[in-house]
Amino acid sequence: MKTYSALLIGANLIFFLGLFNYEVAQKEQLLSEGKLVLLELAPVDPRSLMQGDYMDLRYAISENTFDDSIPKRGYVVLKLDSLGVGQKVRLQENTLPRADDELAIGYRLKGWGEINIGAESYFFQEGEGEKYESAKYGGVKVDVDGNSILVGLFDANQNKIE
Repeated sequence: MKTYSALLIGANLIFFLGLFNYEVAQKEQLLSEGKLVLLELAPVDPRSLMQGDYMDLRYAISENTFDDSIPKRGYVVLKLDSLGVGQKVRLQENTLPRADDELAIGYRLKGWGEINIGAESYFFQEGEGEKYESAKYGGVKVDVDGNSILVGLFDANQNKIE
């Protein structure tokens, strides 16, 4: 019986580690191959007193979505302007249809009609909060499947804040 338990624990551990490594590889691929999109930040209290050096992010593309017909999960379709800033075109249930010059980012509907793209928090080193207060854009890498990952905050001149 002990051998069976050890085998079961070992198999579960191997499965968990394999799944974890797969997810890490997916994020690494998104970072290296994804398209950088700047999303304008909407006004929000920039710091969380309870969590320390952390910034709560809200994007302009998530505003004005108060509509009962919005699916709980779907994609916000964006078109990039001349500066590379994503402008919301529409919300839809799938990544397609979309035009060649459009991108889709997956979202989840939060309460009160706001959409969440999964990149609503930015943590930074203690004592460096002041330099992030000028952030105007969140830089997000996006792949063709609508997956996204936050890669940093950018100033009004589209320069990454380091």
